[in-house]
Amino acid sequence: MRIDVMTLFPEMFDGVFGSSILGKARDKGIVSLNTVNFRDFSNNKHNTVDDMPYGGGGGMVLKAEPIFGAVEHVLEQQAELTAEGKKPRVILMCPQGKTFSQEIARELSEESHLIFICGHYEGYDERIREFLVTDELSVGDYVLTGGELPAMVVVDSVVRLLPGVLGNELSAVTDSFSDGLLEYPHYTRPAEFRGWKVPDALLSGHHAEIGKWRRRQSLERTLERRPELLEQAELTPEERKWLKQARIERAQKDEDRK
Repeated sequence: MRIDVMTLFPEMFDGVFGSSILGKARDKGIVSLNTVNFRDFSNNKHNTVDDMPYGGGGGMVLKAEPIFGAVEHVLEQQAELTAEGKKPRVILMCPQGKTFSQEIARELSEESHLIFICGHYEGYDERIREFLVTDELSVGDYVLTGGELPAMVVVDSVVRLLPGVLGNELSAVTDSFSDGLLEYPHYTRPAEFRGWKVPDALLSGHHAEIGKWRRRQSLERTLERRPELLEQAELTPEERKWLKQARIERAQKDEDRK
């Protein structure tokens, strides 16, 4: 996979792209991580990339020319891909975009080339949205200084799903949200710490019982912390029956506290 990030602050990505999982993935040749300073594609002597909005208002708006120029430069470098009809996803990081999720990460991990656009200032010239990008993504209902941090989040989430990136391929499969639920609790040695013991099921060596315990814990944790996820999760009739009873018991406890 090739990933290109259009940004005014490429130095922000140096540590992230060179460390931990992303750094190892790049060293293995599984992913190519690149940054492009779209200020280099400004068409004026002052290298400005923003201007005042038509119609007035506060803040400055990113101009279309430098961002189009930066993306088209990358596309020219990858002409052999576009010639085959495989065009990259061009992703705009912005608060108005679709909320990023594990499902979207899995979808993007199937692509061979991703381009991220990180904005600053008040916003983007609307022609960037209309005629350049294929996707708009947000990492949550809040506003950050720019799109760099959200882009890092999305890139990390996508790259770890690529084959060969994680040391244990089961890690990505059992992560929270991978099956629509929150992940079950984890324990490691020692079996007892300050009087707190590891659950007996995990010490039994019985794989079926361990799997059953983990599934139940995943359901309980999701019910407690993110109950809305259960509406879309794939559940067995037995699990749905258990959840119905668990909700009744939870409602009764809440009533007793009043």
